[in-house]
Amino acid sequence: MVGLIVFALGGLGFEAFQLIGFESVSAGIAAQSILILIVFAWTVSYLFRVFTGNMTFMEQRKRYRKAYEKLTDEKILARFESLTEEEKIELIKTVEKERGQ
Repeated sequence: MVGLIVFALGGLGFEAFQLIGFESVSAGIAAQSILILIVFAWTVSYLFRVFTGNMTFMEQRKRYRKAYEKLTDEKILARFESLTEEEKIELIKTVEKERGQ
């Protein structure tokens, strides 16, 4: 699909340059130059997003992880609050004991 769009842009650019008054060869060179600049700019922007971690998938994953951790923390806190004082003390002792190992 992207290839078809680039192909169409090249053809439209060629026709536009011919309408402006460029000769056939010059219009082709100008249209190709514009397409090369567009592809180069897109590639540079893509690499920038890759190296900065601002890719769409990465951003979605960060948002999902944050929402998941918030929900999980809320559930754990609600579960902990529903325990009796004796169960809370026992749980805290168990956790401290396992961390010490």
